[in-house]
Amino acid sequence: MTLRHGLLTCLLALTSFLSFASDWQAIEQRANGQTVYFHAWGGSQEINRYLQWAANELKSQYNVTLKHVKVTDIAETSTRLLAEKAAGKNHQGSVDMVWINGENFKSMKQNQLLFGPFVDTLPNWQYVDKSMPVDVDFTEPTNGLEAPWGVGQLVFIHDSATLNNPPRSFAEMLSYAKAFPHRISYPKPPEFHGTSFLKALLIELTNNDASLTKPVDPSSFDSITQPLWQYLDEFHQVAWRGGQQFPANSSEALQLLDDGQLSLAITFNPNSVYSAQATGKLAESTKVYAMDQGALSNIHFLAIPWNASAKEGAQVAINFLLSPKAQSRKGDIQIWGDPSILQNQYLTGSAKHTEQFKSLPEPHPSWQLALEKAWLKRYSN
Repeated sequence: MTLRHGLLTCLLALTSFLSFASDWQAIEQRANGQTVYFHAWGGSQEINRYLQWAANELKSQYNVTLKHVKVTDIAETSTRLLAEKAAGKNHQGSVDMVWINGENFKSMKQNQLLFGPFVDTLPNWQYVDKSMPVDVDFTEPTNGLEAPWGVGQLVFIHDSATLNNPPRSFAEMLSYAKAFPHRISYPKPPEFHGTSFLKALLIELTNNDASLTKPVDPSSFDSITQPLWQYLDEFHQVAWRGGQQFPANSSEALQLLDDGQLSLAITFNPNSVYSAQATGKLAESTKVYAMDQGALSNIHFLAIPWNASAKEGAQVAINFLLSPKAQSRKGDIQIWGDPSILQNQYLTGSAKHTEQFKSLPEPHPSWQLALEKAWLKRYSN
């Protein structure tokens, strides 16, 4: 009886595996010849070059054409998809794949703009490190509607030749800015590096108030954020260009650091300093560090709109981007250096050793939009 039970279990497992393999083979066949319009941030030459490499691989291996549609803020894509939904365009949509997380994912999920669940049908899902929070996005359950792609951490870059002992807290940063005016800034919200700066600052100033993990309560928003605006009012007076102008994004902040105008630049990739050094964008003396409280950390994801024209091509593209080959190249500190979401044993080269800092979890996604609106109301000119 036990032997029969064991054989039956093995037979069922084999049948399930063969069915899974057959289903995936059918997806690959339908993907052949498809063009995938991938909406993703276009503000980094390193990332753009990596996606061009991925596009070449997808073309040669699967005859899938990956077109990188460069956007400055994925919220633009959310707006486009909402318009298509309102117009009843449930097929042949203009977007096949998106790079998202946080508020944009929550919005797309709530408005039923996403295809799936599809994640656990990807053959390369088996390599993903499930000990990471790969099934939640800024506290929001992913429900298999987006596949993890990499790990982001909000960290700072300084040139040790001119600033050997950088501020280790936001309180120290304000003291430094007062002692050395016009040397510190941050990207202008709602650019995501700028908004992330606000969130990390608020976490420190409120000692990580428990309400940050919950949806914003309008009745307490002003009192909780009051220390943030008080800090920024002081900070902007001594910030770069008197707080009247801000870097447009992290790439501009890096350029200003390299030009000697800023003492600190901000990045969401602890290893981007190495790829920037490799391409001559930053001096060899530049170093990366996190605040003593830790680095605001999140996972970024890939998803497929509900009305995508090339759903199969998008699944093949996402599966490839989760492969050990693609993740090892993405994690190479000479290429992108984005920390991988795969189990370490499947990675090769420098991707096995990418640097990560103590992690600070993201607030609830509703804080992102609330902080951006309040910041723009106070400081946008």
